[in-house]
Amino acid sequence: QSLDSYKIDFDGPRSYFGNFTFFKEDLVGLEKEHWKIVICVSTEVQKQRLTTMLSDFESIEYQVNCLSSGFSIRPEKFIVFCESEIFGRKKQVVKTLQHTQTNALDSFVELHEGDYVVHVNYGIGKFLKIDRVRERDYIKIQFADKENLYVPIEQANLIQRYIGSKGEAPHIDRLGSSGWENKKAKARKSAEDLAGKLINLYARRKDSQGFSFDKDNDWQLRFEAEFEFDETEDQLKCIQDIKDDMESPHVMDRLVCGDVGYGKTEIAFRAAFKAVMSGKQVAFLAPTTILAEQHYTNFKKRLNEFPLKVGLLSRMVGTKEQKKVRSLLMDGQLDVLFGTHKIIQKDVVFHDLGLLIVDEEQRFGVKDKDRIKELKANVDCLSLSATPIPRTLYMSLLQIRDMSLLTTAPVTRKPIKTIIERYDLDEVERAIRFEVERHGQVFYLHNRIESLENVASILRSRMPDIIFETANGQMKPDALEDTMRRFVYEGVQVLISTTIIENGIDIPNVNTIIIDRADLYGVSQLYQLRGRVGRSDREAFAYLLYPSDSTLTELSIKRLQTISEHTELGSGFKVSMRDMEIRGAGNLLGKEQSGFMSSVGLDMYIRLLDEEIARLTDNDDKKYKEVYLELDYSGFIPDTYIKAPTVKLEVYKKIASVRDRDQLERLRAELIDRFGNPPEEVSNLLYICELKIVCRALDIFHMKERHGSVTVEFSNMSSMSMTKAIDLIKTSNGSVMPVLNRPNVLIMKTQAISLKDKALFILEKLQRILP
Repeated sequence: QSLDSYKIDFDGPRSYFGNFTFFKEDLVGLEKEHWKIVICVSTEVQKQRLTTMLSDFESIEYQVNCLSSGFSIRPEKFIVFCESEIFGRKKQVVKTLQHTQTNALDSFVELHEGDYVVHVNYGIGKFLKIDRVRERDYIKIQFADKENLYVPIEQANLIQRYIGSKGEAPHIDRLGSSGWENKKAKARKSAEDLAGKLINLYARRKDSQGFSFDKDNDWQLRFEAEFEFDETEDQLKCIQDIKDDMESPHVMDRLVCGDVGYGKTEIAFRAAFKAVMSGKQVAFLAPTTILAEQHYTNFKKRLNEFPLKVGLLSRMVGTKEQKKVRSLLMDGQLDVLFGTHKIIQKDVVFHDLGLLIVDEEQRFGVKDKDRIKELKANVDCLSLSATPIPRTLYMSLLQIRDMSLLTTAPVTRKPIKTIIERYDLDEVERAIRFEVERHGQVFYLHNRIESLENVASILRSRMPDIIFETANGQMKPDALEDTMRRFVYEGVQVLISTTIIENGIDIPNVNTIIIDRADLYGVSQLYQLRGRVGRSDREAFAYLLYPSDSTLTELSIKRLQTISEHTELGSGFKVSMRDMEIRGAGNLLGKEQSGFMSSVGLDMYIRLLDEEIARLTDNDDKKYKEVYLELDYSGFIPDTYIKAPTVKLEVYKKIASVRDRDQLERLRAELIDRFGNPPEEVSNLLYICELKIVCRALDIFHMKERHGSVTVEFSNMSSMSMTKAIDLIKTSNGSVMPVLNRPNVLIMKTQAISLKDKALFILEKLQRILP
């Protein structure tokens, strides 16, 4: 029997181009004629969406595969559809590399030799190096009087980079003194006071009544199904978190943090669409005219046949059109309004605003932020950021705002090669010619309007065969728009501009950026500027140049070092944390906390604060119990497996921070993916993770091994089954014994030689007493 080339016995186009109504009508006809119908989808998520959207059709079979097109076998009445034919667009398959994450203050701050660190139990010292002693790795920390502490690598999660409130060098603690405990006690009292304020703040937020948006309808599912990429896991989680927020009766205030290309805009579009589906209006606020226009254009493309009405307000929009947009908005005839700060002015009146989306909130001025705060008081708010400013960052870490992280990068994207050097005109010419010769374009950043044309004149005289144009914020709107459009459509090869290009211009063909006087910019701003390139699969270059005749300040050196160190994809969060370290964490909710935060470091202060919040709210879910293991073992990461010290320490911290089996399996998969199958020494470390997981389940806070005898100390005996514990002792032939006068302690005799056998022996015994 031959395969027909999609010729079937009913009226209907080969592709429905997103017209879902026609598709459903044709399915009715096929079912009446008893056709066997199969729909091929790219992911399980798409399958779930279509199953819901086509719930009236019981005979459809779904297959998750990657067929390029559908087909039919007419004699057999058998037909196959592909989702691309239903939704009118092909899925772009983008592979992603999933990495496990520890908590925000842990995995995002790497340590380098000489950095100040905080040990939970011993205080502030200086990180020297990872030292190997008798086939075992230790973290070497120097305290006062040059006393060294060797911390077993499995306790790496007890150590964090020191971040103070003023960016100054801290006072180093003395080992064995009471100084650190005294500082912790004072900081804990401060944290207790702050926790009380926070709990009241939470209560007020919970009491604030917002609008409960409707559950997803068919149109929402269709809108999401037509997205041309497969969503990453963290994207899906973030979207679900936002939907849960919107459907609740409380006002949403969520920050989504993720690098360029990680899917923030699509998340915002889905939230906007959901709001409109419940009859509400949406304000989409962007910091620049160009970014607002880009969001507006992209959203209109995504809408396809959906009858939503969208508008744009910015200085690029004429006075007559602005008046019309405001009128439609007030009458409720406009669903989504995109724009710059113009859309939050007093003269812009919404008929029924339900959602405010703010892109790069830190780019707005004080007055605009005050107006945003007014609007946020009674509407749901979603903020998007690639590099949240420190205050935004730690307010999120403190759960004053809800926060979602997008950490999965497309594999096709490559890190940006960052070159930091003194300004040299010959080197600038070489960089420009290299990019132009490979048919690319260049951003040249010069943030002084008065000398912009001089720079352009010098470069034109050296390279008359290359087309240069200038752009700045003081140009007439029409002239600026014309210049930008010509650059976007490759009519200009090099754009010499001020920082107006900082946000949102998405031009994949621009893969070199040259920033002169890079020493004058802040860390987050440099990171944002560098992110203007590297948006394709071609290697991108960022040249950060400083004057050849001047000496850099210590602050400028730190800023440039931070950018040079963080070139890997997804560094935005790390950059923000480093920026906080350089500038200091500042005041949290007032000056009174600043000194206590400096004395113990930001990470320690937040640990204490979380503990106090958990205690005051009696919230066991927030109480994270540390497990202290002192085992005789030979687990470490050999140089043959991971050589770079910073990467090695990052992996050590991830291993030490594993909390459950799901995290452990993801970490194991990541290690194999990044470095290959782990050798025995690394596998031994993973066995330690398994022990910690079981210990937490049983409320074991300390396990100490000496000469084949393991002392197991419980903090709460109710977490184990006493009946099972007694049975274990009776049947263990003396290998498990209680301790007289210490009812919370068990002794285990291990005769095993290897760590693997030892770990399996302990695991087996402990699992037998799980309730």
